[in-house]
Amino acid sequence: MALTDTGARVSAPARQSFGRTVRAYVQLTKPRVLELLLVTTIPVMFLAANGLPDLWLILATVVGGAMSAGSAASFNMYLDRDIDAHMKRTENRPLVTGEVTPRGALVFSWTLAVVSTVWLWVFTNWVAAALSAGAIFFYVVIYTILLKRRTEQNIVWGGIAGCFPVIIGWSAVTESLTWTPFILFLLVFLWTPPHYWPLSMKYKGDYAEVDVPMLGATRNGTQVGLQVILYAWATVASSLLLIPVAPMGLVYTASALVLGGWFIYESHVLYARAVRGEKVRPMRVFHASITYLTLLFVAIAIDPLLPF
Repeated sequence: MALTDTGARVSAPARQSFGRTVRAYVQLTKPRVLELLLVTTIPVMFLAANGLPDLWLILATVVGGAMSAGSAASFNMYLDRDIDAHMKRTENRPLVTGEVTPRGALVFSWTLAVVSTVWLWVFTNWVAAALSAGAIFFYVVIYTILLKRRTEQNIVWGGIAGCFPVIIGWSAVTESLTWTPFILFLLVFLWTPPHYWPLSMKYKGDYAEVDVPMLGATRNGTQVGLQVILYAWATVASSLLLIPVAPMGLVYTASALVLGGWFIYESHVLYARAVRGEKVRPMRVFHASITYLTLLFVAIAIDPLLPF
């Protein structure tokens, strides 16, 4: 297989097996990103129900949300196939290798978008369905088309799309929105930059190659490290807002303080290494951010099940 003159795709392999084709389409949905959907949606449903939600409702919300997030990811790969071909991190994506054609990806994206919206409308409620459609629009149009290639603040505002699962999960249970899901929305919004900017530091050469102004590629390590610290502190502060508003109990309170302190510490280590001119380890913060958010939301799920 060889790249075309645009560098956007290659010819599809002859007699590609059905299993390989299925795996390629699954890859379009960015399965690792779907893990974030599970991490942030299900615990919020426990909190909204103040206990164990209806298991069918959980399944219906997760299935609909997964299709919605998969649609957004697939649209993103379709629109970014030209730059994906020139980045080491993305050069094996199915639209670059030719395992999926652009037409096939576009049809797949629209199908998931329509089916996910109808699914959530039928099996949860119209609020969750509308929010799901809004998340797809925001990620595809606002982030991928309008912001990603134009501003180094792209991930700040584009990250709003990743905040929708918390309010979708809440609305699926309550068919309404209160301050609690909006605080959780703010939490994920503030968490996204210090999660993604370290990754962009590691792949700054790739982003510079394709002229995508991710902060990690446009600023030096000290400047990026400082921004990571500021957003990490803001993230932890927002997590503490949930304690009096929800209200939350001992498990969440202790988790927010301990995990938040650890997340802030790792952010400061990144900045300190950059200031001293030492070799920075941005992926340490990247992985720490994932662990932080995962365990914090596990605490959110556990807290309403306990009497303290």
